[in-house]
Amino acid sequence: RDEEFFSSQFTEEKLGQAEKTELDPHLENLITRADSTKNWTEKILRQTEVLLQPNPSARIEEFIYDKLDKKLPSRTTNTELLGQYMLEAANEFGPGTPYGSTLITVGEYQKRLGGAERDLLQASAVGFLTPLRNFLEGDWRTISKERRLLENRRLDLDICKARLKKAKLAEAKAAAEHELRVAQAEFDRQAEVTKLLLEGIGSTHLNHLRCLQDFAEAQATYYAQCHHHMQDLQRELSRCANSISTPHSAPVVCPDPVSSAFLSGPPSPGASVSSLSSQRPLAMEQTQLPVTGTRKAKVLYDYEGHDGTELSLLADELITVHTVPGMDPDWLIGERGNQKGKVPVTYLELLS
Repeated sequence: RDEEFFSSQFTEEKLGQAEKTELDPHLENLITRADSTKNWTEKILRQTEVLLQPNPSARIEEFIYDKLDKKLPSRTTNTELLGQYMLEAANEFGPGTPYGSTLITVGEYQKRLGGAERDLLQASAVGFLTPLRNFLEGDWRTISKERRLLENRRLDLDICKARLKKAKLAEAKAAAEHELRVAQAEFDRQAEVTKLLLEGIGSTHLNHLRCLQDFAEAQATYYAQCHHHMQDLQRELSRCANSISTPHSAPVVCPDPVSSAFLSGPPSPGASVSSLSSQRPLAMEQTQLPVTGTRKAKVLYDYEGHDGTELSLLADELITVHTVPGMDPDWLIGERGNQKGKVPVTYLELLS
């Protein structure tokens, strides 16, 4: 019976044949802001998922595991798979041949890039995608439920107003006035509950702001790692090409990078940088820092040294840096106590 009244009242309001109680402007603004937040959160969430995981079937698998509350098995990234194919091809063509050894070098770096990509996917899922999803599936559902209840209270209130207008007898008017007072009180109470929930959208924005900063930080770390890996790869390939093109020399096999070095810890304090520097010669350009000058630098991201010539770094620590003649401009010499080694410029903020 109530549903029939609601339907009739709603239809008459749409046709302009019945009075409609308007919400106060502040509540209307809160509803508009909440709807906008929900719509844009959905779009940003979907597009971020497409950016990080373009494969639709993989996204569906992720969704199913999430709904089943099970941990998604670790998935090999496309870049890692490419690296694996290159290593397998090298074994077939002969790892001692120029092509085979180069396939090994490039394949190892593809696997490193894939590992960095997997770290980005994991950090973004935990720090960005999950909070957005939690809002849509948690807070927004609660808000929607209370808004539907508010709409029902409003329809009930307007029905009571219409009954009062139609009442002719004094007894009928008294009953209609009592129903109207009750309906008005329930409507006002539900409007306050809904308003409190909608005002929480401000806190949602602050939370999503922090998540957005974490996402940007994860991207910055990922692209810095990719930049560093590709520079290393170009140096390896350049040395390889120079060795092969040297006239009257025996065939030279390109040095293949040691994949375990990427996962190893920082070099031991006693490691000699000078003794290893001949194995990884520095490139030709001079940095803008004076040869003899030193500066303090703040470390922006964690960095794992690949070999004994590089210094491992921890985010937010302060180190001393300087350059040497003929040094690659993308690198500096970093010092921390009695430890010393090459550090990538992209991981540093130089202090005045």
